[in-house]
Amino acid sequence: MRRRIGQAVLLWHTVRHLKPVQIGGRAWFRLHRPKPDLAPAPALRDRAGPWVRPAGRQPSQLGPDRFCFLNQEGDLGGGWDDGRRDKLWRYNLHYFDDLNADSAQDRVAWHQSLIRRWVADNPPGVGTGWEPYPTSLRIVNWIKWTLAGNRLPPEAVQSLAVQARWLSRRLEHHLLGNHLFANAKALVFAGSFFTGDEPARWLSRAATILKREIPEQILDDGGHFELSTMYHALALEDALDLENLWRAYPDSRRLTAGIDGLVAARIAPMRRWLTAMCHPDGEIAFFNDSAFGVAPPPAALDAYASRLGLDPIGPGKAGLLRDSGYARLEAGPSVVLADVARVGPDYLPGHAHADTLSFELSVGWQRVLVNSGTSVYAAGPERLRQRGTAAHNTVVIAGENSSEIWSAFRVARRARPFDLSIEDDGSTTVLACSHDGYTRLARGAVHRRTLILQPGGLTVEDVLAGGADPAEARFHFHPSWDVAVDGAHGRAVSDRGQVVAWVIEAGTASIQAGTHHPEFGISLPSACLVVGLEAGRSLVRFTWSSVSSSSGSI
Repeated sequence: MRRRIGQAVLLWHTVRHLKPVQIGGRAWFRLHRPKPDLAPAPALRDRAGPWVRPAGRQPSQLGPDRFCFLNQEGDLGGGWDDGRRDKLWRYNLHYFDDLNADSAQDRVAWHQSLIRRWVADNPPGVGTGWEPYPTSLRIVNWIKWTLAGNRLPPEAVQSLAVQARWLSRRLEHHLLGNHLFANAKALVFAGSFFTGDEPARWLSRAATILKREIPEQILDDGGHFELSTMYHALALEDALDLENLWRAYPDSRRLTAGIDGLVAARIAPMRRWLTAMCHPDGEIAFFNDSAFGVAPPPAALDAYASRLGLDPIGPGKAGLLRDSGYARLEAGPSVVLADVARVGPDYLPGHAHADTLSFELSVGWQRVLVNSGTSVYAAGPERLRQRGTAAHNTVVIAGENSSEIWSAFRVARRARPFDLSIEDDGSTTVLACSHDGYTRLARGAVHRRTLILQPGGLTVEDVLAGGADPAEARFHFHPSWDVAVDGAHGRAVSDRGQVVAWVIEAGTASIQAGTHHPEFGISLPSACLVVGLEAGRSLVRFTWSSVSSSSGSI
């Protein structure tokens, strides 16, 4: 009975934040099964402008029917819907990302054959490949491939029209967020690729969605509202793709009711946000669902923007990204990226982790302290562990999570940050913030963290107010560091010979084994410094010698 009550409480604190369209839309989506429209495809629109090469990804097609997705190799021996594969792997199989990956021109024959095989093996409306999200990405990838100078076979052109019609009747209003944006983007691509009354209706429907979603999803500081660095990079790719498309089809631009202006105005803020949330090594920090290898690397997105003739953005600037709730601190060779944000939109926290007040640290070009990353989406203990507070550089109280993450993409009660302050006198930056995520516990407390960054060190102070449950601050080292502790003192030595030392002025220290997940399907051993709070307080001072900001070496 107690378990049932607990599950009911979790469910209530999850669904009470949802929008009515998500609840009603879910029922409609499950019950409404439109019949695929197999009418002949509309005529193709004449391209009147240039198309530049989009952002590339690592190749994923290894042979005519062999692939590597999420660092797992497989083939089509079990078909397009092989139940032995995780759903995310099967989704990737239907995306056709390799059509526009690096050196795609070397695999054109494979691509042509695979497109024909997909059309033959996937009857309209049946199977994973016809779910709205993979349909959306596939529509875009097929069209981008043709704009690069390749020719879709006639049966694929017909299938593309059928897919667009199907998608227009299966929009993911029940999910909203990046899924609905991807749906609308695909309709813009299809409506631009074809011409006539029907494609004009696709463009009109997409414009209605984007007119509402762009101002909501792209915050004033440029961040994507789901607050994942990885999904922000994907959203930036979407914006650049749309700008590229409208230059190739300027007449379709006129049919989108000014949406092109909304997109264009947000590209520069989105690029600045991304540079601010990257480490000196040029790659994204790991907050919420984030990993390398899903979105194009920031450098590839920057090069894409350059090919479109957009102005350079420059390096990330220190300061507070107030609307999204992240901060970038800099001092000498060191960079701290700190999470003082909510877990995400109240009605859409599916990609959230319980990582409130976590941070990541780089010294020079080397990452030192890192959140653990993301390697799985499938529901289960490992997914819960990676989303949990203990997998991040923050404080755990009584072994609980600061936000009640559950299932694969659910969050019940959430931590709310408050009382944020940031001061910078030119040599020292002090960031302080509190959150209330643990006040739901019987003896829970408010957690307040203070970060003090100077050129040669970082001080981290954690204080609990109002509770007495046991608590620990966790500091996950990047796998490239060997870590040792001797009482209140410790040191870590990187594979480049760099040394970071620390002294614990309040709290008790131990080293625990951990794991790091820089990509889906990858788990690397790492070390975690665990500092037990004493009388509700811990204070750790990390120090390092001066390093070259360009090489990370002493």
